[in-house]
Amino acid sequence: MLIASYDKLLVVVSLLVAILASFTALDMAERINTTSRQQSRAARFWLTGGAVAMGVGIWSMHFIGMLAFRLPIALGYDVWITSLSLLIAMATSGFALWIVTRSELPLRRLFGSALLMGTGIAGMHYTGMAAMRMQPGIDYDLVLFLASILIAVAASAAALWIAFSLRKNTPHVKAARAGASVVMGVAIVGMHYTGMAAATFPNGSVCLSAREGVGTGWLAILIIVVTLAVLTIALLTSVLDARLESRTAKLARSLAEANEELTQMVLHDQLTKLPNRTLLEDRLTQSINKASRHRGHFALMFMDLDDFKAINDSLGHHVGDRLLVEVAQRLLGAMRAHDTVARLGGDEFVILVDLVAPEDAMPVAEKLVEVVNQPFRLAGQELRVSASVGIAIYPEDGATRHDLVINADAAMYHTKRAGRNGYNFFEPSMNANAHQQLQWLQDLRVALERNQFRLVYQPKFSFSDDTVLGAEALLRWQHPQRGLVGPDEFIGLAERSGLIIPIGAWVLEEACRQMHEWLSLGYAHWKIAVNLSPVQFADPHLLDVVRAALEKHQLPPSCLTLEVTESTAMSNTEQSLATLQQIADLGVEISIDDFGTGYSSLLYLKRLPANELKIDRGFVRDLSEGTEDAAIVSAIVALGRTLNLRIVAEGVETEGQQQFLHAVGCDALQGYLMGRPMAPDLFLQTMREQPDGKAPSAQHKTAA
Repeated sequence: MLIASYDKLLVVVSLLVAILASFTALDMAERINTTSRQQSRAARFWLTGGAVAMGVGIWSMHFIGMLAFRLPIALGYDVWITSLSLLIAMATSGFALWIVTRSELPLRRLFGSALLMGTGIAGMHYTGMAAMRMQPGIDYDLVLFLASILIAVAASAAALWIAFSLRKNTPHVKAARAGASVVMGVAIVGMHYTGMAAATFPNGSVCLSAREGVGTGWLAILIIVVTLAVLTIALLTSVLDARLESRTAKLARSLAEANEELTQMVLHDQLTKLPNRTLLEDRLTQSINKASRHRGHFALMFMDLDDFKAINDSLGHHVGDRLLVEVAQRLLGAMRAHDTVARLGGDEFVILVDLVAPEDAMPVAEKLVEVVNQPFRLAGQELRVSASVGIAIYPEDGATRHDLVINADAAMYHTKRAGRNGYNFFEPSMNANAHQQLQWLQDLRVALERNQFRLVYQPKFSFSDDTVLGAEALLRWQHPQRGLVGPDEFIGLAERSGLIIPIGAWVLEEACRQMHEWLSLGYAHWKIAVNLSPVQFADPHLLDVVRAALEKHQLPPSCLTLEVTESTAMSNTEQSLATLQQIADLGVEISIDDFGTGYSSLLYLKRLPANELKIDRGFVRDLSEGTEDAAIVSAIVALGRTLNLRIVAEGVETEGQQQFLHAVGCDALQGYLMGRPMAPDLFLQTMREQPDGKAPSAQHKTAA
């Protein structure tokens, strides 16, 4: 019997190749498992590539082990038989990878697959040994032969179980695969060298492939290089694909998050995170369908915050935004989880409430008003707002989304007009008024666009010498259907809608233009007075509007007087003082209008940069000696004198009123007694007709 020996270096190399091939097989199992869930074509590609790489690796380990084998005779290997052993290795590897990528691996399948795979590996080994074509043939020790097959089957079972367990990309899976690769590599090498130990070669044996087959000299290096190249390429491809998949997965997650965020943005208010109009419409449709099927009820409540605009304009939008967020949180806390609280924009909120009976809406509305009424602590100060709520009940107050919204809105505006800070259920009479308000609002917008507004001018006269001091500009609306409309009929709507801002800017500019025209005619001592709405006074751009109007018409600031009501000047006093001071710094005069009707504090009144006090017409109307009104007027005049302010009385209609006001020391007066509001041409003509520019005579007063 020929004595065999081994090249120890090649034995070590064969073990390393077996470990590397095992790691490659485990990595390929992950790639096949991942792609099989997504696309079958990519899974087939990875299965084929994995079978080739794993087969080459196992076969190379076997063949390097064969090359490490030494006999005292020349050895060689038949090319075709060797190639057949390689094909067996690839087929066995492909089967193994296919098994471990199944969704389940029960014991029966595991044992059957291990038997088939072990037989394949043993077949590869003994086919490879047959490639030596020994003459006489190789003798095998039956015990070791069977032991090698059992080792192959056991190693296959272990390899299949390990590969199946580690096929998913979980935390620390790379380290686990590395350890498992060592176990699998040792098992494969153990099978190989057990099979080699089973082989015996009689004396006089000759290797027929030594001459015709492939020699062993350069073959070892070639196989090692090729094998390492194949396994390295397979591993790099797998790693790169895994990274690409990871990035793709991250991109997919990013896209999903972006889509979720976009959906959030589309369906929710960005400030309060409440549902917006779009989502509210969907919820409202669902509520209508549900209530219609079950013959149930629900309430649609429209809520508007009272006095929010004043806070927003005076303290800044950042404080207003924080207040809206706080209100939203309170509303959410007050409602049940299945009710809907939405924000439509600005300070408008809508609440959808499921009801057992229509009257159940009343305690809900009371609760909403109550939670909003509680003070808010923001920007270092205590802020208070109230809520005006309108309620529409399905189906009594509307069977469609549009009807419910319109009717709830109409009920809310009815609450506003009734004094705010409360709630009202919809009534049919409100609808007509709501439509009328909507038409007025539309007409107001058109009026601004088509220049339908007009200014008329009421003269102001000096008590000392009856000379004309100037005029107060009063707004009128030349409505195409309704004729000349006074401000009492539309100013409130203009303030609620915000249209008072552009309308007020137009009034300022037109008054400055007219005053410049009179100034160019020589009336340098005249002044033009313009009323400022509370909303306009709170506008942060007011100063820019005033400055722009003066500059556009080259009007000296001293020719303009801005009239602010006492209530406006005294609300949010510090901010009002700052605004009035900025106006005064321009050189524009300030008049406190309707004085005596508000809640003046003398502490603040003395700080106002005002030039003039106007006594409200309510005190002048019933003026006679000995009355309470007479005492109030006398006190106002005395106060004005003390503060060095001009005192103007408005609404003077009788000579008795004129005489009393003159006696107590008023500086100027205006009213129907002296002249009604007139168009600019008539105003100028009337003033020119007065002798020496003095007040009109009694006969002319009556005619006016």
